[in-house]
Amino acid sequence: MSQSMTQHVTALAADAEIVAGGFLGDVPAFALASGEVALFEGTQSHNIVAHENSAILMGQGDGECLITGGDDGRVMATYADGRSEQIAKEKGWIDALAVRGDGPLAWASGKQVSARNEKGELKSMTAPSSVRGLCFMPKGYRLALSHYNGVSLWFPNMTADPEFFKWAGSHLDVTVSPDGKFIVSAMQEAALHGWRVQDHKDMRMTGYPSKTRSFSWSADGHWMATSGAEACIIWPFQSKDGPMGKGPRECGVRPAKVTRVAFHPRSLVVAIGYDDGWVMICRITDAAEILVRSTEESAAKDRAISTLTWSADGGRLLFGAEDGTGGLLDLPV
Repeated sequence: MSQSMTQHVTALAADAEIVAGGFLGDVPAFALASGEVALFEGTQSHNIVAHENSAILMGQGDGECLITGGDDGRVMATYADGRSEQIAKEKGWIDALAVRGDGPLAWASGKQVSARNEKGELKSMTAPSSVRGLCFMPKGYRLALSHYNGVSLWFPNMTADPEFFKWAGSHLDVTVSPDGKFIVSAMQEAALHGWRVQDHKDMRMTGYPSKTRSFSWSADGHWMATSGAEACIIWPFQSKDGPMGKGPRECGVRPAKVTRVAFHPRSLVVAIGYDDGWVMICRITDAAEILVRSTEESAAKDRAISTLTWSADGGRLLFGAEDGTGGLLDLPV
């Protein structure tokens, strides 16, 4: 690895495990397992209690606020000015969360799935089994939800039954290609399963040594980066058959498992976080690697990178780890 950007990183520290991160306008923020949201000005943090006496299980930013789901059953929105407001309160804890930058958001608690549009109107449905993953389709007000034995596509504003994509087994997370043509889910048995939306054609992506828990699509929709191996595994989706009959690319090969991946919002560059706290950036056209962060204790399991988030303009990369350490990379102009 011949290049390094470590000198352009500002180290950030939280006092609890970092669950998720995002930019609230220009303000970097971390959702913490302690139930707090840490807002940063320079290296100084201001912690907001979003889930009192409860743990944050997941979080996603929409550019203006950080949406978090907790084991208290609450869905909360925290803003850069320190406001934190309740969006919903469920009986059980929040199992899945989906946020789209133009306003809609959704969450699941057990079998119950709720969706709120940009006007604040709420719709709910009951899934066949507990929902583990949620994401919005890129166009229209439609949700993909993963559960046992498959994935369902649901139009909250329609009374018709959800469209069901069947594949036996436990589906943990779900993602949809930027053009809306492909659905991909992560399976319990360390494999991915995909469908072509148009005709439900199945596609299998196997060979992972562990479960994939992080997906990211390139801005042009031609590539999908995944975690779950000692490299970032990137599948091609340029053709109408997706990755079928084609092998994936690998980049960022290291003796550590990839835990988070995040494509740059404009370029064919992917940020990669590892279970030993390392972060690097890879350019997939030529596999060039740039180091962002290294750690001394390469075997420290609690240093796993748990969040990677680019700013909307791609000029900054926010990363955080399970041990509460993190950083902010400012790309040189």
